Amino acid sequence: MFSPLQIASEYFTWWLRSSNGRGHGTHSPFVYDFIEKVLLDKGSYPAYSRVETLRRQLLNSHERIHVLDLGAGSRKEGKQERKIRDIVRFSAKPRKYGQLLYRMVRHYQIQEIMELGTSLGLTTAYLAYAAESGRVLTMEGAPEIADIAVSNFRKLGMDNIEVVIGDFENRLADALSKMPSPGLVYIDGNHLKEPTLRYFNRLLPHCREGTVLVFDDIHWSKGMQEAWQTIKMEPQVRCTIDIFFMGIVFFRNSFREKQDFMIRY
Repeated sequence: MFSPLQIASEYFTWWLRSSNGRGHGTHSPFVYDFIEKVLLDKGSYPAYSRVETLRRQLLNSHERIHVLDLGAGSRKEGKQERKIRDIVRFSAKPRKYGQLLYRMVRHYQIQEIMELGTSLGLTTAYLAYAAESGRVLTMEGAPEIADIAVSNFRKLGMDNIEVVIGDFENRLADALSKMPSPGLVYIDGNHLKEPTLRYFNRLLPHCREGTVLVFDDIHWSKGMQEAWQTIKMEPQVRCTIDIFFMGIVFFRNSFREKQDFMIRY
């Protein structure tokens, strides 16, 4: 993984090449609509306060758990025994990105959602709130963390989430048999090049018109940057949006030519 200083350097380089999406270079009506109605939507939704109330409760927890880490590990905390509050601080996705995923699901009215990497369930809750009449199938490799996530879903009164526990390599095929055509897949698990590409290639036959794949931390390391470049070159991928901390892939035949954007968020 890159050090914090390397991340800052990568971000500066990326920022010089990116745009705010409203100027030159954004000629696609679909992408313009995404920027205006999803990316830059400053509205407040009831789900926001519900999930962030839970986040505050978890940040105040001093409970310790033993964590089985099957991925590339946390940048800040690599110990097997961890405080719940530290998992929230260092591993959970910030509200800015959870709320972006909420708006994406809500705007495109996606009903079948898959997540690779439940963690404590904060982002999962955002996804599930956005698809109240749909369902979320989320996968978590660490049983202790999965148990806490399930408890959090009960606290929120959510009943449209199914948690699959186990290594993604072994359980993804089973998950796809339960949800063969997910409308959105959020990949936030193993932050290594080869596993990320394996997940992508396994998901590819299940992608249809309108499917959205979201990859977390595409600039987390040189390997993840290489994985992102490989994903962008896949012929079925018609449009990608790089917002630095996430990479968004759209499968839409309306894009006659492949289009890739780097947009500040």
